[in-house]
Amino acid sequence: MDETRLTAWIASHLGVPDLRIEESRPLGGGSIQENRLIRCRSGEGVREFVLRRDAAATIASSRSRREEFRLLEAAHAAGVRVPEPVGFCDDAGVIGAPFALMGLVAGVGLGPRIAKDLTLGGDRETLAEDLGRELAKIHGVLDPRQDPPPALAFLGPPEPDPARAEIARLRENLDGIGAKRPAIEWGLRWAEVAAPSCPAPALVHRDFRTGNYMVDETGLTAILDWEFAGWGDPAQDLGWFCAACWRFGRHDKEAGGIGSRDAFERGYAAGGGQPVDRQRVAYWEVMAHLRWAVIALEQGARHVSGREFSLELALTGRMVPELEQAILAATAPAAWPRSLSDA
Repeated sequence: MDETRLTAWIASHLGVPDLRIEESRPLGGGSIQENRLIRCRSGEGVREFVLRRDAAATIASSRSRREEFRLLEAAHAAGVRVPEPVGFCDDAGVIGAPFALMGLVAGVGLGPRIAKDLTLGGDRETLAEDLGRELAKIHGVLDPRQDPPPALAFLGPPEPDPARAEIARLRENLDGIGAKRPAIEWGLRWAEVAAPSCPAPALVHRDFRTGNYMVDETGLTAILDWEFAGWGDPAQDLGWFCAACWRFGRHDKEAGGIGSRDAFERGYAAGGGQPVDRQRVAYWEVMAHLRWAVIALEQGARHVSGREFSLELALTGRMVPELEQAILAATAPAAWPRSLSDA
């Protein structure tokens, strides 16, 4: 990375001619994108940023860094607790690729640690409520009855059938890496038959889970990773957050491995979220396992392709059989609602 060009860009963008970079280093996390800490000094003042750009290989369902940054700006403007969107650079000549610059947020974001280290996040039921409130804010960022603002024109109109649109995307992504997984195909067919309607679409985060927010010792500090956000069924975010695959072994804590489902839903209602239909949420919990299985296959394919050798990516790809087992258990005929059994 050319720090001279990066220094010049940040100094110009912030209007601080004497700015210099004191430290630049990779940050942990961010299995799809690359995140770096950038510590800058100007006079006696120090500011810390996160620089976010594409990793050497990415996955098909991830948005561009420009689109993700515009979504972050919209969420920030709507009062969602997110990192400050500082600026976006389209010029690949600065560091070799477009990048977003955001304010650094204090806290811990590693999912397994948050789930298991009870010194983090403050009172866990309060944390679950706070996350529910933030999710309700996200779902209220845009009005689906109106055209999105010019900066978010890439969103287009909401899809009339979010569940089947999601299934189509998952099948396309499977085909894109040449994966043949009968258990996943079974699950996708089940999801197609069971797909609920979406009475009120909204902007959804699509990766709202433990591991994509940060906490300190007292509570929530920020919601991260907006690369999958778009129009969809609000129940998708609730199902993704509550899915067993994102509880990191704390299966007694149905809300993200950190609190009760009741507390999470209570916060969501208090924040103005739509009434929760637990049957629809349960459907999206099954879809969460399907989607995570497809993403895990894509992550493994990044390693196998040789474009990005990574033990983390390789191990992620090996999680798929466990996810397939959960999918088969959830979609066994005995687990179907009566309406499906009669179909």
